[in-house]
Amino acid sequence: MTQTAGRRDAVNWQLAASRAAAIVPAGPRVDRETLADFVAELRTCAAEAPAHVGAVTGLLEPALQAGAGPVYVVDRPRWAAANIAMLQGTVGDVLPRPSAMWGDRFAGEELGALLALLSAKVLGQYDPFTGRLVLVAPNILHVHRDIGADRRDFSMWVCLHEQTHALQFAAAPWLADHMRTTMRSLMTTVSDAENGGRRLQDLVRALPGVITGERKDAPAGALLDAVLTEDERDAVEESVAVMSLLEGHADVVMDAVGKRVVPSVKKIRKAFEKRRDGTGPLDLLLRRLLGLDAKLAQYRNGAVFVRAVVDQVGHEGFNAVWAAPEHLPRPGEIADPAAWVRRVHG
Repeated sequence: MTQTAGRRDAVNWQLAASRAAAIVPAGPRVDRETLADFVAELRTCAAEAPAHVGAVTGLLEPALQAGAGPVYVVDRPRWAAANIAMLQGTVGDVLPRPSAMWGDRFAGEELGALLALLSAKVLGQYDPFTGRLVLVAPNILHVHRDIGADRRDFSMWVCLHEQTHALQFAAAPWLADHMRTTMRSLMTTVSDAENGGRRLQDLVRALPGVITGERKDAPAGALLDAVLTEDERDAVEESVAVMSLLEGHADVVMDAVGKRVVPSVKKIRKAFEKRRDGTGPLDLLLRRLLGLDAKLAQYRNGAVFVRAVVDQVGHEGFNAVWAAPEHLPRPGEIADPAAWVRRVHG
């Protein structure tokens, strides 16, 4: 992980990785034999999940493609490092050169600290730009213990969610490039050097309102949204609609597989939703600052959209969403699934 040749990057990526590795929270204690058994179990679940996902969605061929991708079972530092590398490869070259005040080392320290924090929260992740499925073993183990779930049931439940994401990108080969273009465009606009000082001032002014929850005008809920222009917020709304679709669809499919595959699925869902709603003061503060409330809303709003569309036109009709970018739901359609059905199916 090195700086881009010929220019000084906005982020010291190597420092970000080392900072994340140094401060990442420790995971649950487990002996070697249990860990080896658990890792093998996760790999087995990841291999079996695509067939179940294909059976629910009717997308059998994309499910086979999803199942052929590499699976990595990692710890928290390696998850952080993988995401730093992904960000560098995806948007690293469009970030502005750092100023003397906000240098690349400062940005590296901040990014490393942020990903160290998130590394304790993420259960799994499908990277559409590399085709890799990553499972964060200590987090899956921690949550399964925390909610009192059967370990294999919970492992399969997580793998069903992540392999649904793999299936989505296999069913829509254009989707990864579409998301990459959107990310780069938004990052270029938001981080333009000309308005950097004004944005920083706006960010500082907005901080108290974001923390207290008084800022209701930022659609995605994160601190950054407090300094976006109207056009930029529209672009974020479109991105949020796509993410809502992907997350909601994965949530619906992981539950729809049913008791035959995950016998305790209803118990897991109930316990997991209760855990998602954690309302401790620190948890609420972090969720507002980092936009994790928006992530939670994506699951719920997207799942409502998917269920409503499937009720109207079945999974086969819903699968039209993967046909072309123009078939993706617009921001207003996430809350009005019938409008999407009318537009796409007539």
